[in-house]
Parts: sequence; C-alpha cells; structure tokens
Amino acid sequence: MESAFSLISLLAWLQAKHFAADYLLQPGWVLRGKGDLHHPGGYAHAAIHAAGTIPGLLLFGLDAKTVTLLAVAEFLIHYLIDHVKAVHSHLHPAAMTTRAYWAAHGADQLLHHLTYTGILVMAA
Repeated sequence: MESAFSLISLLAWLQAKHFAADYLLQPGWVLRGKGDLHHPGGYAHAAIHAAGTIPGLLLFGLDAKTVTLLAVAEFLIHYLIDHVKAVHSHLHPAAMTTRAYWAAHGADQLLHHLTYTGILVMAA
C-alpha cells in the first residue's frame, strides 16, 4: 500500500487538475457542447480531465496499463456525469441564485470528486 502522503498528494493533484479543467479551461464552445452527443465540446472537456489525470498517476508510480485504464474510465465517467447534468439543466432550467441550480452544481461536483475517490482506491 502506498503511503498516506502519496495518496494525499495524488488527491491534491486531482483536485487542482479538476479546478483547472472545470473552471479555467472551458471556453463557450465546450460549455455549449455538453448534453449534445453530436457536439465535440463535452468530449473535449472530458479529454482534458483525463489528460490532466495522467501525469498525477504516472508520478504516483502506476504502470502504463493501469494509467491508461484509469484515464479512459475517468473520461467516460466524467463525460456521462456532465452529459446528464447538461440534459437535466436543459429540462429544468434554474437561475444561478436558486437552490435548484446549486444543488445540481453540487451534485455534479460531488460525483466528480467521488470519481477521484475511486481512482485513489484503484491506485492504492
């Protein structure tokens, strides 16, 4: 089992990567593409997440096969979470000042961070 410091370091990497990918690296075309299976925006966003995870997993010392499997899993899970949220938000629009908006945003972020819990379990 990896040391607690190594796991916490990997978690910190994943959280910092998540902030960058979700809040700094989403131009309008990416945001508009979520919820549409035929638009590249959601796929590009999920790919940015998966690509950002790879260096952290490699620094953690995982082999290439495990890194690839975890990155592909993150891509698929991230895309699905964002797709469902986008469809839900389209069907149930809510202003940013409402509890419904923040509940949906918080659920989305919780699911992403639980994905990182799964990555840590698989990495350990």
